[in-house]
Amino acid sequence: MKSAKLLFSVCAGLFLAVSAFAQTQTFSDASVEYTFDLPEAAWKQTVKPSTTSPNVEYVYKDRADGHLEVRKLAIKAGDKLSDTVITEEQRLQFLPGYVAGKDENFSGALDGKIFNYEFIRSGRKMSGRFYFLKADDKTVYVLRFTGMREKLRSVRNQTDSIARTFSLKKTK
Repeated sequence: MKSAKLLFSVCAGLFLAVSAFAQTQTFSDASVEYTFDLPEAAWKQTVKPSTTSPNVEYVYKDRADGHLEVRKLAIKAGDKLSDTVITEEQRLQFLPGYVAGKDENFSGALDGKIFNYEFIRSGRKMSGRFYFLKADDKTVYVLRFTGMREKLRSVRNQTDSIARTFSLKKTK
C-alpha cells in the first residue's frame, strides 16, 4: 500500500515537472490581429502594441542574445513574396560587415520565406533571421530576429517555433 502511494506521488511529481517545462506563453493583444506562442519564459516583451503603433518587440534574456520585432507590411496585390524579401534585403545592405545568407521556404500557420544575414555591430559578429509570412494578397508580417551570431543560432529552434505558431486571429 505504501509503495503504491509512493509510486503515485513520484509519477504525479514527474508529470507536473514535465508540464512545467512544456509551458508556453501566448502573445495576444486587442491592438493587433495576430497571436504567437513564446516557447520559453526568457522572452520578455519590451514594446507593447497600441492603437497608434501595432509594433511588438521581445528580447530573449538580453538584447544581444535575441531580439524580435514584429512588423506588418502592406504590399500591392499581386506582388510576389520574393519582391518583399528583396526590398527588405536592400535596406540591410548598408549595415557594417553585411553578408547576405540564403533564403529558405517556410511552412507554419502562415507560409512564407526566411532570409538570413550577418553583420557587425560594435565589433561583434551579429546575425539576423527574418521570417516573411504572407497573410493575404495585401499583407505580409515580418518577424525580425537579430542577435549575436552564436547566441541567435542557439535559439533557432525557438525562433522557428515562434514563426510556426504565428497566426491571424479568427474573425467573427
